[in-house]
Parts: sequence; C-alpha cells; structure tokens
Amino acid sequence: MKTERVIAIKGLKVSTHVGVPDCEREEPQTLHIDLSFAAKSQPVMLNDDITLTVDYHAVSLRVAEIASECSRQLIETLADELAGRLISEFALRWIEVTIRKFILPQTDWVSVSVRRASD
Repeated sequence: MKTERVIAIKGLKVSTHVGVPDCEREEPQTLHIDLSFAAKSQPVMLNDDITLTVDYHAVSLRVAEIASECSRQLIETLADELAGRLISEFALRWIEVTIRKFILPQTDWVSVSVRRASD
C-alpha cells in the first residue's frame, strides 16, 4: 500500500501589497492563505524524524517572505508564485494554495485556488 501524508496549513495570515488600482496597493492588506501539500518522498516510517517530511513551520515562514517581496496586482499571481516556488524549494509532490482577500463590500471574501503537481 502506497503512503501519502497530506499536510495542511489553514488561515495563515500574511501582509502584502496587492490590488489592481494603485491606491489599493498603497497600504498592506492581510490575506488568509490555506495550503495543502504532500512531500515527494513518502517513506512508510518517519521514525519521528522531521528531515523525512516537510517542516510546515519553515513553509509558513517562506510564504510570508514571498508575499512581502513585492507588490502585485492579482492574488492569482501570488498563488501561482507560491505554488511554483514552494513545490520546488520543499520537494513537494503536489500543492494546493488558496488565497482569501477581504476587499469587496457585502462579501465575506474573494478567493483564488491553484493546484500544481511536480514534474
């Protein structure tokens, strides 16, 4: 039987400059990011060894770093960047990224999701 452990980070809050109009990007916004992913390597036994899995704390710190690197117009752009960079930097089999933005009146949020598999 093949093993696949899925790690999830839900509601990670990051601050970034994002928005189509220039005035929207002037002040940082808080986005909520959900991540689900699986490591490429899936040993049957982890033996309580973090080096045999993905360090989700390191992933969360990297997400915040990437989000703060530059301003973007689209949350889609950030989602694509996160998926591409995290999948390669952390040797992931696949990743799903959902970003929620709290900008439209009379809505809870708008969101975008992207799922990417490694080559």
